Amino acid sequence: MKLSEISKKVCWSFEIFPPKPASDISVMEKTIGELAALKPDFISVTCSAGGSGNSRTAEVAGILKNKYAVEPIAHITCINSDREEIAAELNKLSGMGIENVLALRGDRIPGADNGAFRHANELVDFIKSLKPDFDIAGACYPETHPESLSPESDLDYLKLKVDSGVSHLITQLFFDNEDFFRFKERCLSRGISVPVHAGIMPLVKKSNVDRIISLSGAKIPNKVSRMIAKYSDDPESLMQAGIALATEQASDLIAGGAEGVHVYVMNNPFVAKTITFNLSSILNA
Repeated sequence: MKLSEISKKVCWSFEIFPPKPASDISVMEKTIGELAALKPDFISVTCSAGGSGNSRTAEVAGILKNKYAVEPIAHITCINSDREEIAAELNKLSGMGIENVLALRGDRIPGADNGAFRHANELVDFIKSLKPDFDIAGACYPETHPESLSPESDLDYLKLKVDSGVSHLITQLFFDNEDFFRFKERCLSRGISVPVHAGIMPLVKKSNVDRIISLSGAKIPNKVSRMIAKYSDDPESLMQAGIALATEQASDLIAGGAEGVHVYVMNNPFVAKTITFNLSSILNA
């Protein structure tokens, strides 16, 4: 099923990452099965640093689709991949019956040679030329892409992606919902009217907190700072508090009219299960 064919008031979805190239896929089977049992509307599968051709994305996406009947969205990056690598990945996905991808520029790798495309809208054009029937999602940044010259410039590039054929947007993680709602208003004012799925990251492990915050550049509200300061040396309390905060954030996003909530679960089924259970009545309303 294509993402654009899902007809629900709010989509509920997860992001997972594949195992390292040297790892057996069986290390993820339990995680995939437990997440699939929660019946999300889709699960996105990231690719490894170094480009789409160097990851296990298609393998994991194929298991989701053909073994567990969960719709996958496979990440495709372009900055460190050439046209042949991207085309091969698209053909692999298509051969597995997968028809949803998330088109991303990808992270720059210091010293690496850039790939065939500089920007995600160029990748979207390329995907459309090879697989016109694919549904293509794109990334967006409620707090503005860290490399953008201005919020207005960031929206200019986002409009290019949508005009190239992006049917849905998934946000970078954020912690202040008002940033998301303001971003939605700004999108509409620029004629960007495709559904926007809010990406949220439960802060449940100390080892992830600093890395997540530094990589995302997300603004940290006072209540999040207080939670981290209070529970960073108490793993069980941090897990409980992080899940409670993510549940509250998701509930408010849904109440505010978000078309979807996309949870970056870091391959942790317990976190996904608990938040999904906490919101079960809201998601089924």
